[in-house]
Amino acid sequence: MVDRTADGRPFRILTVLDEYTRECLAIEGERRITSQNVIDKPFELFIFRAIPDYIRSDNGPEFTAKARYAAG
Repeated sequence: MVDRTADGRPFRILTVLDEYTRECLAIEGERRITSQNVIDKPFELFIFRAIPDYIRSDNGPEFTAKARYAAG
């Protein structure tokens, strides 16, 4: 979700919801949310809550990225 503050500066909100229980699992508000932020938040949730059977996401620009792996 994208909105603007009173001074006109944009900010984004990353929300993670459990559609079955309707529980909000996480909310992250930042001026800029990167694809790494989007990767890290579910990873944290997987550690504490288990890996879900299905994941559904929005199609925002944060969800489009190429993974970079270190050689070695």
